[in-house]
Amino acid sequence: MSANIHELIVLNNFPTVEEIRKDFPILSTKVHGNPLIYLDNAATSQKPLQVIEAIDHYYKYENANIHRGVHYLSATATEAYEACRVKVRDFINARSLSEVIFTSGTTDSINLVASSFSRKFLKKGGKILISALEHHSNIVPWQLACEQYEAELVVIPMNHTGELVIEEFYKLLDESVCLVAISHISNSLGTINPVKEMIDAAHALNIPVLLDGAQSIAHQTIDVQALDCDFFTFSAHKILGPTGFGVLYGKEKLLEAMPPWKGGGEMIKTVSFTKTTYNELPFKFEAGTPHIAGGIGLSAAITYLMNLGMDNIEKAEQVLLEKSTYALSQIEGVELIGTSANKASIVSFNVKGVHPYDVGVILDQLGIAVRTGHHCTQPIMDFLGIPGTVRASFCFYNSEEEIYRLDKGIRKAITMLS
Repeated sequence: MSANIHELIVLNNFPTVEEIRKDFPILSTKVHGNPLIYLDNAATSQKPLQVIEAIDHYYKYENANIHRGVHYLSATATEAYEACRVKVRDFINARSLSEVIFTSGTTDSINLVASSFSRKFLKKGGKILISALEHHSNIVPWQLACEQYEAELVVIPMNHTGELVIEEFYKLLDESVCLVAISHISNSLGTINPVKEMIDAAHALNIPVLLDGAQSIAHQTIDVQALDCDFFTFSAHKILGPTGFGVLYGKEKLLEAMPPWKGGGEMIKTVSFTKTTYNELPFKFEAGTPHIAGGIGLSAAITYLMNLGMDNIEKAEQVLLEKSTYALSQIEGVELIGTSANKASIVSFNVKGVHPYDVGVILDQLGIAVRTGHHCTQPIMDFLGIPGTVRASFCFYNSEEEIYRLDKGIRKAITMLS
C-alpha cells in the first residue's frame, strides 16, 4: 500500500484533512444521530465557506444585472462575473476568453454542441461516435441529433472490467464520423479513458472530439491545449461550486463556424424585424440573463482548488481510492464493479444477493451517504447484467476514518440483510 493520507499531505505541503474539513460546514452535520460521511461526490461536491460567502456577498452587496448597466452595482457585478471567465481560462488552460462559454452545466453544454455543431456539420449518413461508458447526458442529445439529420449513432464497446475496447474504436473511426463524443472519466465506474490517444487518432482523420469532463474536472489537472480536445464540458457543482452553472470550452474556429443555439438578449449586436446580427464570442452562445451568482461562486471554487493544487488533490484522492478498494475487496460477498487499472476515486460495488438500494438505505441510517442505482448509465448496467450498483465516490475532504466506517457499515448491512 502507498503512504497514508497524512504522510502524503505533509510531503506536498497540503493542509491536513482536519483543517480542510473546517471549511465545509455541512461535514459537521449529524444524520440519524451519526456523523455524516459524505461519499456521493460524483453526484455533487460539498461547498466550502469561501464559495458560500462569495455568493452571499454578491446577493447582499452587488446584486444587479450585468454587461448592459452603467451604474455602479451593474459594473461591479459584471467585473465579478467576468473574473470567473478569466479563472476558468487559466484553470483549464484555454487559449482565450472567447473559448469559454458559460452554460447551466455539463448537460446544457453537450446539448449546445449537439444542436449547434450538428446544424452546421452533421449530414445525412454521417456518424456520431460515442462510447459504452457514457452518461445519459452524452447519449440522448446525440440520439436526437442523429434522428433529426438522419445520421447514425455508433458506440465504442466496453469490456467487463469497465474499460473501452480501444481496438474497436480504431475500427469504427473512419471518414464518415463527424464527431467523437466521449466521457473523460466514467461517473459510474471511475474508469479514466485514454482520451489523448483517442483525440490524436480522431484528429489524424480531421474528426473533432468532445470530452465530457463532468468527472475529470474534479480529480485531475485539465489542460485543454495539451489534450487538444475540440470541446470540453463541465459543471460548477462537481468542483465545489453552485448548481445550475457550467462551462463549455470550444476551439474558437469551431465556435465561430457554429450558429447560435438560443436567441435573445446578450447574444446579439443588432436586432430589427428583418435581420439580426449576432454578438461575438463568447456572448454569441450566452442568451439571456445568466446565473450571475453561479459564476461568482465558481470563481471562488476555482480559487480554492488552485490554492490546494490539483496535483495534490489527485494524489490524495488516489490514496483514498487504493485504501477503499482494498478494504471493500476484503469483505466476503462484496463484488467490485469496474476494475480498470486506471481509475479516479469512484468505487462501485454490489453485495451478493442484495439489491443496491437496500444496502444504501442501511448505510444512510449509519450516516453514510452513497448513491445507488444505475447512475444515469443504464447501458453499462444492461451490459453487466445488473440492476445498478452502490457507488462510493471520494473527495479530498474525505478521510481514512470514513473508509473504516464505510467498511463497518457494509459489514453491518450484510449481516442485517443476509
